[in-house]
Amino acid sequence: MINLLRKELFAVNPVLDTIHQRTSLRVYKDEPIRPEHLQAVLDAVLRAPTAGNMMLYSVLVVTDQETKNVLSKTCDNQPFIARAPLVLIFLADYQRWFDYFELSQVPTFCASTERTWQGPDVGDLFLALDDALIAAQTAVLAAESLGIGSCYIGDIMENYETHRELLALPDYVFPAAMLCLGYYPEGYQPKFRSRFDQEFIVHSEKYRRLGEAELQSMFAELEAEFAPTNRFGAENMGQFVYARKTGSDFAREMSRSVRAALQIWQGSKP
Repeated sequence: MINLLRKELFAVNPVLDTIHQRTSLRVYKDEPIRPEHLQAVLDAVLRAPTAGNMMLYSVLVVTDQETKNVLSKTCDNQPFIARAPLVLIFLADYQRWFDYFELSQVPTFCASTERTWQGPDVGDLFLALDDALIAAQTAVLAAESLGIGSCYIGDIMENYETHRELLALPDYVFPAAMLCLGYYPEGYQPKFRSRFDQEFIVHSEKYRRLGEAELQSMFAELEAEFAPTNRFGAENMGQFVYARKTGSDFAREMSRSVRAALQIWQGSKP
């Protein structure tokens, strides 16, 4: 009964319908994004929630084929990135504000009013990451509503030094997320992947750590997909996911890249 009521609500609410119809798209119609559609997506991005109305993010619009070719290799060798008509890179950006603070002689002001002048730190980075990711998800939903599919690429956080040079990123700008976008191909049939049940994800008032029985119930559907013969020699799905994701080479590179960026944000060059 509840599911039926939800479906009825989605049918009359285009926002909810857009959210629930969206899946990651890795194959695109061979057609550039229309300028008016790109502008509509960017207009939506600029209305995204932001900390203190500071807009601690920037967006790189990438259509250059050479740049996409490079990104398809540096972002964990994913060829479909090069085939995406449009790539948007969302940057956690505190550079603008600290440039403005310098222009406004804030260090001098701090000295004259016995305040502490402090450059960007990790708290500023995390706040800017919030802004950038909120902006990215706003772009995803705006694009989906226009018939433009998308796929998040977290691997943009890898190879920090390479991406910093490729994209001309200053010290206090970090690539938080990348989106590949393109129109859905003719006849495309989306494949919806299941999600964990609400009881395991949504907590009331305080965090509740799951017990063994709950973990087994939570992962039962995923465990059912486990193939005993696999390239990692894993004996169960937990081992397989760890080898494929958390314990992978690209995950280690991502952590190394983040540490390199953090050195800059903490005041020491790597």
